[in-house]
Amino acid sequence: MASPCQQNSGTHLCIFCKLWGKVVQFSLKLKKLGEEDPRRIVHSFKVGLAITSVSLFYYFKPLYDGFGVAAMWAVLTVVVVFEFSVGATLGKGFNRVLATLVAGALGVGTHCIATLSGESREPLLLALFVFIIAAVVTFLRFFPEMKARYDYGLMIFILTFSLVSVSAYRDDEVIDLALTRLNAIMIGTFTTVVICILIRPVWIGVEFHKLIAGNLEKLGNFLDGFADEHFLVSEKVCNSKDKSFLEGYKSVLTSKSNEETMAHLARWEPGHGRFRLRHPWTQYLKVGNIARQCAYKIETLNSYLRSEIQTPQEDRSKINEPCKIISSECGKALKKLASTIRKMEKTSDLAELHIANSKVAAENLKTILNAGPWKDSNPLEIMPAATVASLLLEVISCTEKAVEAVHELESLAHFKIPEQRLTPENQPESLAENQKDINATHDHLVTITMDG
Repeated sequence: MASPCQQNSGTHLCIFCKLWGKVVQFSLKLKKLGEEDPRRIVHSFKVGLAITSVSLFYYFKPLYDGFGVAAMWAVLTVVVVFEFSVGATLGKGFNRVLATLVAGALGVGTHCIATLSGESREPLLLALFVFIIAAVVTFLRFFPEMKARYDYGLMIFILTFSLVSVSAYRDDEVIDLALTRLNAIMIGTFTTVVICILIRPVWIGVEFHKLIAGNLEKLGNFLDGFADEHFLVSEKVCNSKDKSFLEGYKSVLTSKSNEETMAHLARWEPGHGRFRLRHPWTQYLKVGNIARQCAYKIETLNSYLRSEIQTPQEDRSKINEPCKIISSECGKALKKLASTIRKMEKTSDLAELHIANSKVAAENLKTILNAGPWKDSNPLEIMPAATVASLLLEVISCTEKAVEAVHELESLAHFKIPEQRLTPENQPESLAENQKDINATHDHLVTITMDG
């Protein structure tokens, strides 16, 4: 039988092992977090550097004598203003400085007016001013336009005005107090912005640019592989393929809020690289909205891959070829648009070739459907295939809108012209052969229709 000391020792060892296991698990999570995006590590060091820099106002007596306790406002400014991206940092910094300046001046003005009313009425007037300003500015925060761009500034405005107005009642040097705080906040904001831009900057506009291109590519990947998945004859081959592309479109469905936030923050950023000062970020939103409309249609298409009621293969094969061409060509068009945005080159006209091919296949599909190929089939079994065909026709329209939106983006964002343009004279053989295959398929489908 174990002694009490041995039992206590075993219990302590068990507790230590559990704690050590949690420490190791937490360390692995930190490592994974840093490996997923190394910029997070850089950002952490940047924040530490900025806070250390403004803390010098406390460490060196000459600097401390100039600001006193108000130097702490520089440290607080760095903590609340420093964000991961340049756009978010500039937006917060601008809001904080402007709100502090206007609210401080208004607070000093209300203090002077309240002082003229006499000592007995001064606190009543100050309380009245604080109530009115706080209520009005809080109501302004409900406006969507104000909330989107200036919500943080309005909140800081209320805070600064209240602090200046209330503290001025007990402190006669209210102007010196306001100026000292304003200077400390401006120094903190300036330090934050400089470090954020000069040391490995993260441009939210670039991230937004990549997001829109990536969304179009996800839709293109789905459509490019959808036909093989839905109209494939061999179930064995179907099961052996990697189907991760079937899930990529889902992130597009929920990206609206993220896109709007990124577009708003990108407007604060200065010109950088090939992104000008007034880059057409609203046009990116338009492309994103069209991509989302296409994603909703794709979600419906995807549901028919897992539907319990499936059209028999022999009936499905009657519209196999045109549906495969429509899906494949629309997918290629969307991927070409993604490449156009990613490279910022004027190549969206190449996507129009795929749209033209899909329209030819669409006309063939309509001809086949009008001929009534399923007269002797069970209507319930035919419905899934007919619905898929109808949805693919809608996808063509949506893809065409995406081509038009990207073409407009090319013009507004001044995309560069590629070194070698594709013309009928210098068209690559692979592309020419692809066009011949499309035309051959078209003739084949027309022949089948006429024979039917």
